[in-house]
Amino acid sequence: MELKKILIGIEGIKARGNLDIDIKAIENNSKEVKEGYMFVAIKGFSTDGHQFVESAIKNGATCVMLEEGCDFKSLNIPENVTVLMVKDTRLALAICSSNFYGNPSAQLKLIGVTGTKGKTTTTFMIKDILEKAGKKVGLIGTIATYINGKRMKDSDRTTPESLELQRTFRQMVDEGVEVVVMEVSSQSLKLHRVDGCQFDIVLFTNFSEDHISEKEHPDMQDYFNSKLKLFEMCKTGIVNADDLHAAKIPRLFPESNIVTYGIDNFANMLAKDVTITNAYVDFKVRITDKNERVKTGIPGRFSVYNSLAAICVAQKFGVNPEIIKQALEEVRVPGRSELVDNKLELTIMIDYAHSPESLQNILQAAKSYTRGRVISVFGCGGDRDSGKRPIMGEISGKIADYTIVTSDNPRTEDPLKIIEQIEEGVKKTKGKYEVVIDRAKAIEKAIKMANKKDIIILAGKGHEPYQEINGEKFDFDERVIVRDIIEKINSK
Repeated sequence: MELKKILIGIEGIKARGNLDIDIKAIENNSKEVKEGYMFVAIKGFSTDGHQFVESAIKNGATCVMLEEGCDFKSLNIPENVTVLMVKDTRLALAICSSNFYGNPSAQLKLIGVTGTKGKTTTTFMIKDILEKAGKKVGLIGTIATYINGKRMKDSDRTTPESLELQRTFRQMVDEGVEVVVMEVSSQSLKLHRVDGCQFDIVLFTNFSEDHISEKEHPDMQDYFNSKLKLFEMCKTGIVNADDLHAAKIPRLFPESNIVTYGIDNFANMLAKDVTITNAYVDFKVRITDKNERVKTGIPGRFSVYNSLAAICVAQKFGVNPEIIKQALEEVRVPGRSELVDNKLELTIMIDYAHSPESLQNILQAAKSYTRGRVISVFGCGGDRDSGKRPIMGEISGKIADYTIVTSDNPRTEDPLKIIEQIEEGVKKTKGKYEVVIDRAKAIEKAIKMANKKDIIILAGKGHEPYQEINGEKFDFDERVIVRDIIEKINSK
């Protein structure tokens, strides 16, 4: 594609060299650059892409895009290489990527789902409803990317970088996808990953403390404001009327068409007569012009909210209520209140709960429907918000009947130091607990102490099939771990 066409929509470009050249591809990783490529240097949190400009040129880059403020003189860029200087290379990369791949999101019905919790489950619910209604659907999120029901690749972040995102949209268009539902993280909005996307519907599930750290958001206001950017990109929205922050959105965007859902407060989509068990939830809700009884096989009050959000989207597409009900009853989401079948017939639930509120929600939900003990197995990730560690320890100590504090992706931190911070919170309670640093041994301990009336909650890792220690990822799928432990117990 002509360089000039790739640059349409980017303001304030300063250029040196030929703008009439043809660009074969765009890359922000110098190792992937080949002859005739354009390299975009991104200043990241740990590495600065400007350090790899010379490497990109050696690999064949004929055009490089730099950010204002970089040390241009030290880069020694040859005269035959076109140089572009922009105010923000992240934003420019998003616009360039959309242009290069033919603005693919405009050829799709794009649904963006943001919020602290519930994004993954809600997107899966929407996907399953629309697929059952005969739509060709793509999904992009925390767990994986799906195209027309096929799992294409696992995800390493909730929302991909703009270049990968636009490339994926292009693939979806080429494969006949009609609707794409995607999780949109606050970080992706802050870092311009979804700029250049044309959303048809945006959805805000809820808001609570999470992602506050040096590498994420400095405070809650920045976190909330980042999420609000999604509503600046689309005038058709869906929000949770029971969430204090989400409920503000219709007033903040008075010219937008926003519908609400909830259980406790007045809403356009209101759940009534809610029943919660250890295997499902069901409730009454008015869909189109008739009261319907909806059931979903994911236990917990939060499942009612996620279901309501998905129903709101389904109504925008005119989906038959019977199809909605059937899809919600059958939906299963990896690592989200996921029950693990096992030969000991124990109730073992894997859940991605990794924030204070999400841990509190899953433990309280389990407490309300479990006849025996709630056994909590959890840790906190390294290189992330350390302030939540004692809070989560206190939550588990207060709610669970027994807590096993363990490791969870320590990354570059010392696992024992993380655990000691969690312990500060547990010790404030009268809750019984112990520390087992090795997560597999912690799971084994929980299984050996449980009976059929108890529930074991393995919180924090959810769908993740790995454990990250000192920057290296090791195989660690909790479903496999559980089954191996039980096989070992049964063989004795």
